[in-house]
Amino acid sequence: MPFGVMLAHKLAKRLAQVRKENILPYIRPDGKTQVTVEYNKNKIKRIDTILISTQHTENISLEQLKADIKKQVIDVTVPKQYIDKNTKYLINPTGRFVIGGPLADTGLTGRKIIVDTYGGYARHGGGAFSGKDATKVDRSGAYMLRHIAKNIVANKYAKKCEIQISYAIGVKEPISLYINTFNTNTIPEEEIIKIIKNKFDLTPQGIITYLELKRPIYTQTTNYGHFGKENLLWEKIVNLKQ
Repeated sequence: MPFGVMLAHKLAKRLAQVRKENILPYIRPDGKTQVTVEYNKNKIKRIDTILISTQHTENISLEQLKADIKKQVIDVTVPKQYIDKNTKYLINPTGRFVIGGPLADTGLTGRKIIVDTYGGYARHGGGAFSGKDATKVDRSGAYMLRHIAKNIVANKYAKKCEIQISYAIGVKEPISLYINTFNTNTIPEEEIIKIIKNKFDLTPQGIITYLELKRPIYTQTTNYGHFGKENLLWEKIVNLKQ
């Protein structure tokens, strides 16, 4: 998983923890996190910005909230080796945040895929995962491509892998399959595509069967992203060389 989105998930979990365990009893459920990472030749160089916005009760000052979030959430979560004197901390940058949740905003059923997957690190399609069943390929197809791309890297066919697939309504087989290994591949990309097609059934029903998507697994995807959770089948490592 990209470092920035993984760290954003950890900050979100810690934000929930300090609320639920009454470490910061004035925190309310609505909140968001974002981490901006600076890279140098694909290696993490530093964290540029950490953003946390959290709902709170009316009786807490913004100054106290900022100090508490820095100490109880950021400092205990973010690895210090990536922080420097120029790292920016944006804590409730728009000011007080008392009214939150569906009372303050709408659109709760369509959380953006970019939030549920890799943040701004990778290209992604439109639509949403949450609220859709596995017959919808913008959900099941994305899960399958996560599984395949992860295994392309795990099987050492490439160090980095992005896969694009497209379907047409009423047509079982995908109408296109594209792979980009960003010049890190150890075998030709055409060979990788052949391996994918020989190993995996990419029809919607084939994906549902392979990933067992009719099981009651989806509560695990309601927060902190859909990827990077090892107990979900699309994260499983398999041998593609057999």
